[in-house]
Amino acid sequence: MRLTHWSDYSLRVLMYCAACAQREKAATISEIAEAHGISRSHLTKIVMTLSGMGLLETTRGRGGGLRLLKPAREIVLGDVIRQTETDFTLVECFDNVHNTCRLNGYCRLKGALQLALDSYLAVLDGVTLADLVAPLPGAVGAKAGAYIRLVPGLPALKN
Repeated sequence: MRLTHWSDYSLRVLMYCAACAQREKAATISEIAEAHGISRSHLTKIVMTLSGMGLLETTRGRGGGLRLLKPAREIVLGDVIRQTETDFTLVECFDNVHNTCRLNGYCRLKGALQLALDSYLAVLDGVTLADLVAPLPGAVGAKAGAYIRLVPGLPALKN
């Protein structure tokens, strides 16, 4: 299974905002777009969707920006992916309306793939946004549990 760019960028926005949570100045769409090399207009649409999902608070104007509406430890990746992915139809037989497979009901592929999808989402249900931006344990050249200062695509974190 491959995530869409929409889900990928949604996770990047949320991770960036989580990394900036303790910062006085809120993250901005322009800042995130520049950090990740993503179109500002595309990110604007994603931010509006995340805001509509109750994950982001957006403030317009000078001094405005993006903040998480709830703590990062309460944002579960499985929930985000279920809301940002539009199609979990891994193969034709998952779609009862448009299925024309002549093996339908006789093969075990659908069951195996459904189990794989359920397992995939179960793993994501065990991961929170806070887990994604936590310090890396035992990172090379860093004190155990210390924040790594330069993580491409995330703002520098202070110890």
